[in-house]
Amino acid sequence: MTSHLHGDDAAAAAPQQPLGLPTEQRESAPPSSSYVYAIGRAGAGLDTAAPRLTGLRDGRVRTASADGLTALVSSVPADAFSEEGMQAQLENLTELEEIARTHHTVVEAAHTGTTVLPMRLATVYLDDARVRSMLRERGAEFDALLSRLEGHAELGVKVYADPRAAAADPAPVSDGPESAAPPVSPGRAYLRQRRARRQTQRDVYRAAGAVADEVRGRAAVLARDRVAHRPQQGELATGAGENIANEAYLVPTNRLGEFHRALTGLADGVPGVRIEVTGPWAPYSFATATSAPPAESRSA
Repeated sequence: MTSHLHGDDAAAAAPQQPLGLPTEQRESAPPSSSYVYAIGRAGAGLDTAAPRLTGLRDGRVRTASADGLTALVSSVPADAFSEEGMQAQLENLTELEEIARTHHTVVEAAHTGTTVLPMRLATVYLDDARVRSMLRERGAEFDALLSRLEGHAELGVKVYADPRAAAADPAPVSDGPESAAPPVSPGRAYLRQRRARRQTQRDVYRAAGAVADEVRGRAAVLARDRVAHRPQQGELATGAGENIANEAYLVPTNRLGEFHRALTGLADGVPGVRIEVTGPWAPYSFATATSAPPAESRSA
């Protein structure tokens, strides 16, 4: 998934003391910070959706609002989500996957009911008061982004090149004189196979590049915007072959079906090349704010 730790405030955060708890319970409560998942407009249904959502560490999701905007937040342990604690979690693949999965689940649930700005993974503030302050300070910026994204969703498109799959395709059988050619020595046959493999690999990558260009051309007619991400490699890669194009498109919701149809079958009959279209998603790739977050927030 595209994602920024700033400041040390949460590491030194005082314990959050819930109102109404006895003094001894407040004093024993561990320090917590406010994790922000997404931002939307006040009155757009986030207050209703929040109680039905479960955040990180099974925390209850709530809202923090200011100046016509609402953020979805939940409490997280301040030590685990300090700069040092977050770095340790990011280095643990299991913990990172859990954070990413929970973050995504909350954002997508909110996105089904209204337009939201997904926040970057591990955006953490000292407390809800700081979240509300952030909403006031950056309200104009967030309002402009929400207006731009309203009525749109994100679709992901990946193009893969798989020379092995192309080589496995059965070659056409000739009935001509060539089929009666005399056998060659094992050494010469080996060299021919090596040349054929190299040629197949070059052809597949050229074909995949041509398909990716065609995808961009067709998508440009239907999408409002495009973001090219780094091709996925290693543990991030899914499926067979090499990911040579990894792009996100901002598509009007009333044209999502048309977008899918425009790309369907584009790689049919091209050995070793395939297209993967995912979504619709909340517009992660297009929700990036134009300025850096305040120093007291940290996002990964």
